[in-house]
Parts: sequence; C-alpha cells; structure tokens
Amino acid sequence: MKVEQLYTGCLAEAAYFIESAGEAAVIDPIREIEPYLKLARERGVKIKYIFETHFHADFVSGHLDLSRATGAPIVFGPTAKANFDFIEAKDGQIFEVGNVALKVLHTPGHTPESMCLLLYDENGKEHAIFTGDTLFVGDVGRPDLLDGVIISKEEQVSNLYDSLNKKIKTLPDDVIVYPGHGPGSLCGKSIGKETQSTIGREKMYNYALQPMSREEFMKLILEDQPPAPQYFVKNAMINRMGYEPIDEVLERNVRPLSVTALELEAEAGALILDTRNANDFAAGHIPNSMNIGLDGSYAVWVGTLVSDIKQRIVVVAEKGREREAILRLARVGYENVAGYLEGGFDTWKNAGKPTATINCISATELAEIYQPEMPILDVRRVNEFRNGHLPNAINIPLRDLEQNLHQLNPNQLYYVHCAGGYRSMIAASILVRNGYHKVVNVNGGMDAIAKTQLPVVKEAKVA
Repeated sequence: MKVEQLYTGCLAEAAYFIESAGEAAVIDPIREIEPYLKLARERGVKIKYIFETHFHADFVSGHLDLSRATGAPIVFGPTAKANFDFIEAKDGQIFEVGNVALKVLHTPGHTPESMCLLLYDENGKEHAIFTGDTLFVGDVGRPDLLDGVIISKEEQVSNLYDSLNKKIKTLPDDVIVYPGHGPGSLCGKSIGKETQSTIGREKMYNYALQPMSREEFMKLILEDQPPAPQYFVKNAMINRMGYEPIDEVLERNVRPLSVTALELEAEAGALILDTRNANDFAAGHIPNSMNIGLDGSYAVWVGTLVSDIKQRIVVVAEKGREREAILRLARVGYENVAGYLEGGFDTWKNAGKPTATINCISATELAEIYQPEMPILDVRRVNEFRNGHLPNAINIPLRDLEQNLHQLNPNQLYYVHCAGGYRSMIAASILVRNGYHKVVNVNGGMDAIAKTQLPVVKEAKVA
C-alpha cells in the first residue's frame, strides 16, 4: 500500500493517490488530471475509484475529466445530488482497492454531503483518514458556505459537532489525518502549517476537538469567521452541474494576441490581468490593468476580486508562463479568456504604447519620512491588523477594497501596505484603475515595517 499526497500550493489543496495490488483510488483531484494519470502509468496501476469528499467551493475539481480519461466511477457522499453519473455512497459503505479498503464516514457540517474516508491497511487495521474539509490540522471546515441557500450555518455547525464527536474523535489516536487543505485555504479560519497529523494530536491541540457543549462549540466556530469569497458558491455549482473538459478550455483560451487584438478586447470590456511579480508590474505595465501575481495565491485572489466569473480576460504574463496563468484561472472556473499578449509586456512597450508605473518605497524609507498623520492604507485582514498596525492606519482588507473606495479621497496620497507586498500591489492596481492615482506601495509590508523603529500598536481601527 502506498499513499501519496499531491499538494497544490496556490490553492492550499491536497489530493491523494492511494494504491494497492495494481489498483488505485484518487481523492479530491484538482482540475488538471495529468499528475494522477502519470502516477498510474508509472506504477502500472488502474484507477478504480475517484472520491470527492464534498462539492468543493474553492476550486473546480478534476472528477469529471479523470473519470472520462479512466472510466473510473465518481463517488460522492450521502445526500449528494449532481448532474452527471456518480455513486452516492452510503454511510459505512466499504470500497475495496487492491488489498486495502476505504470506509465512508458521512460527516455533514462543512456541507451536507461531506464525507471522510477511513483507510484500512492490508491487515484490516485503521491506518489513516482522509478528512476533506471536515477536519484540518488545527481547525475544522467552515459551516457557513451554504447559509441561506440550502441549510443554515447554525444547523451545519450543529451537524459538524456530531460528526466530530461521533465519527472522528472515536478513532484510535494513531490514525493518520490527511486533510483536504493546508494553511492559506479560506475553507477554515486558522488552519495549521502542517499538511498531515494524527487523531491523537488533533484531539490534544485542535481547538475545535476539545471537550465542550454543543452550544459552546457553535459559538466558538461561528465567531470571527471571515466572509467566504464570492466565487465559492459558483465553483460548488460548477462541480455539481459539470463542466467542459479542461483540454478544450485550454485549446480555446491559450492563444497569442497582438497588441491590436488586446486593445480591441480591452475596448470591448475585457479585464487586462497582469500576472507578473509586483516589482515588474510597478516598473511598467499597461494602463488600467490589474496585477495579481502568479507567485502567490493567484487563483484565489482572482476568484475573490473578479466578481463576474464570466468576465472576459486578457492575460499579460512572464514569457513562458502564459499557459500556467490561463490554466490556473480555469482551476477556479474563469474560462472566458481571450488569450495572452504575445511576447508579454515588452511587446506592448516596444510598440510605443503608453505605460504606467506604481511608486514604491522600502519600509526603511517610510520610517525616514513617517509622520503620525500620514495616510497609511493597510489592506491586511482585520485579525492581522488587530495584531499590530501603524497608528492611525486605515484598515480596508483587500477583498473589500473596491466596494469601499468611497471611504478614500482620490486627491489624497496613500501609502499602501499588506504583510509582505503581494496584496498591496494588487490593491495599488485596483486603486489606480479606479482613479486613485496618488498611491505609494510599501515594499515588504508589515514584515519589513516591524523591523524598523516605526511604532506598532495593537488597537484596531477599521474603516
């Protein structure tokens, strides 16, 4: 028996490949399926089942494409309803894979159909549990994604209490926990940095697995739960209803565009999405473009900030990374891509077209000119802000920035920062696109600011 975790950093998502005696099962595959097919070829095994622990909201899963490629059936948990053929597993149902077995544990709470899969080894011993979004390292899945749509968050969190206490905490302490997500995922509120654990460790350290009443649990889980990104419901619907094969999407979307073609697309309403790193974008970019760099939580931020999943998009990418940028858009359901600027930003610049820049300073330079009344715009999350910020700083989290621009003065100069510089450049590009041209980005963000003599306070001031 072999268990392999295939972790996708930009989605903070873990898929699993389990093999035994010539057969394999895949759990929670992402949309590009070649890694799973490659493993099957290299190891000479047949993919027998494709398990989905629930209808994922934060990414478009690869269940349909992988089933088309292998003929393996798709398995969802009890109560699942979908617009394609699948096996609706029963609570306690056993699926054999070679000489091992996977037992379905229906664990509603994150979603009504959520299930965990308990892996028994060749000797029939409980070896590991694949917990999807029910249990993470140090956290549990958020219960509010379907609030007001299918089921209330209160009913969901009550279900989660039962799932954890009756199905998860009763397992032996040495059972390995393989969660569906790691740190950075928005499917939990405080996921730990590790990507696997044990039942015993989680019972000891996970705040949600400590002894408490149902009422205490409900209050604890629901408080300080950050709002879910708007694209979550849309992705869950795609995963439930079905989607176009990824190869067809890429064939249509990965195509080079001339400068003229890009201009025509932009005039027709296309978003110019610049996926280069923050420094390159600051040094020069196409006016009115948005920067969301590939070397960060790119797909998550596109899904969070681009409200229309059907928005026409033109990609400007570092040479050689165009396909990656477009593929990662498809991971979260953004498939209306006109193409990419052939040759990248250099082509635009060499054509003599107008360019724009973003002013940047270091944290040290900020410290040299700092005055308490300086307009500082902190675009970190509220909890980050509360843990330490510059005096009188305005806190508007990046996810909420465009909806709260009325709180800012377009004639005022703002020094913008986040934790490390990734989010603040996104924010700067949003500000400039909306007519707020007096923007200075603070390179290194609060991580660098904290190393200077600048004062940092704990009190929160939320705009």
